[in-house]
Amino acid sequence: MEQLREQSIYTGTAEGYSSEGAGIVRIEGTVVFVPGAVRGETLDIKITRVMKNAAAGEIVKIRTPSPERAVPECPYFGRCGGCTFQHVSYAEELWAKEQRVKDALRRIGGSGVSVEGILGAKNPLRYRNKSQYPVGADGTIGFFQARTHKVVAVDRCLIQSEVSDRTAGAVRDWMHRYKIAPYDEARGKGLLRHVYVRVNQQGQSLCCIVANGRQVPREPELVAFVRSAAPKTVGVVLNVNTRKDNVILGDSYRTIWGQDHLMDTLCGLEFRLSVPSFYQVNREQAEVLYDKAVEFADLDGQDTALDLYCGTGTITLCLARRAGRAIGAEIVPPAIQDAWENARHNHIDNVEFFCADAADAAARMESQGLRPRVVTVDPPRKGLAPAVIASVAAMAPERAVYVSCDPATLGRDVKIFGGFGYEAVRAVAVDMFPGTAHVETVVSLVRKTS
Repeated sequence: MEQLREQSIYTGTAEGYSSEGAGIVRIEGTVVFVPGAVRGETLDIKITRVMKNAAAGEIVKIRTPSPERAVPECPYFGRCGGCTFQHVSYAEELWAKEQRVKDALRRIGGSGVSVEGILGAKNPLRYRNKSQYPVGADGTIGFFQARTHKVVAVDRCLIQSEVSDRTAGAVRDWMHRYKIAPYDEARGKGLLRHVYVRVNQQGQSLCCIVANGRQVPREPELVAFVRSAAPKTVGVVLNVNTRKDNVILGDSYRTIWGQDHLMDTLCGLEFRLSVPSFYQVNREQAEVLYDKAVEFADLDGQDTALDLYCGTGTITLCLARRAGRAIGAEIVPPAIQDAWENARHNHIDNVEFFCADAADAAARMESQGLRPRVVTVDPPRKGLAPAVIASVAAMAPERAVYVSCDPATLGRDVKIFGGFGYEAVRAVAVDMFPGTAHVETVVSLVRKTS
């Protein structure tokens, strides 16, 4: 295999996509990752970097364009790092995501489960109900450039809600009007770090200002700017984050005006959402995802179900309508408070929640002799710790339902579950994040051996 040369130009055909959405082209036996390439296209590619087992390249010329190539609607595409697939048709984006899930389950998970397809979004634009806009050291508000912390100024993002964009714009105008100092991440100086907005189905919104301090100047004026831009704002909250790292939210909150939470309807239930509470960012697709999770759980009305990483209790309460008893565990205290409130508000009394990380929660249930028939997990992108899987297996549920936002860690964990006698029997992908490289998956694992 000949070593590719940097800055040299080669010709090749894109055959698929990487986990980050770059086109994959094989040139002289080497895998080359080419951003912007579309499957089936023949391209002239300049090699920009040669690594040990792969290379990176950029398109010099498209010799035979794919019929699936599209003109990006977003003027920031290619500069902002938020979206990956605006240069392809939505059908091609769904193919790429479904293939990624299939590859991860087969190659990483060693599973022969058949992926039942991918459930696409009816509305692939303006779907995000939570927006987090970083503030640059120069006062710019927008989103990070890919693989950097350089903020690209964005006035209108096609996957955020219009209410969120208007709110971020109002905060920017307030900053400029009253010379509010932006936070400089490199120096650890300045005040305003992020603008955070939640929006519900009715168009109401909750605005949170993340600041490197316990107060900001001109708070009444801030409220006036925000309410003028977004009249259905229900509250403006200050989050205090004086940490020197890049974690977005600190631990302290103060309500500047209105209320500190937002209500939203999901799967026929109403949920109370405070700023730190986990809630799926695409409400319509979350209903699709949770319906599949409940279907895969296959509860009979008398079963006990344990839901790890329960957040504000969304999946737990959906399970409770089909179970005899549902238990949710979550490490974020405000989320557990919201979960209890959500249960009371929806008059669901066969649930309970407690605050613990997933490993401790599973071990606690096991030590108490709890034998849930079904355990559901919806972990963050890093997946499950081996101790969590071991504790789940020790409770010997008939099935585990795994909701995943990262196919690679899902494949890894499916393989570990296999070592405890659990086999993946059903899987389906759900496009929760149109335009981006991310994809959700629901997998049903059934205990085959004791």
